[in-house]
Amino acid sequence: MSDHILPTRVYYTIFGILMFCTYLTVQIAFFDLGIFNTVAALGIAVFKAALVVLFFMHVKYSSRLTWAVVIGSVFWLGILLTLTLSDYTTRVWRTFG
Repeated sequence: MSDHILPTRVYYTIFGILMFCTYLTVQIAFFDLGIFNTVAALGIAVFKAALVVLFFMHVKYSSRLTWAVVIGSVFWLGILLTLTLSDYTTRVWRTFG
C-alpha cells in the first residue's frame, strides 16, 4: 500500500485554519445573532470536522472504499439524528405543578 506523504507545511496550514476557526467560534459566541448563533457554531464545527477527517485522517488521498465508508457513516448519522429529532419533536410535553 502506498502512502501519500504530505509536507509538514500542509499540516501547519490546516492547524492554523483550525485555530482560526476556534477563535472565530469564540468571537461569534459574544455576538447576539439569535438562532443563528447555533447555526454559525455548528457550521464552523462541521467545517473543522471535515478538515480533520480529510487531512489528519488521510481520507482525502484514500481509496474509493474509504470514501464509501465515510459517506455511509455520515448517511447513517443523518438517519439516527432524523429519528431522534422526530421522536423529540412529536412528544407531548406535560408540566406537572
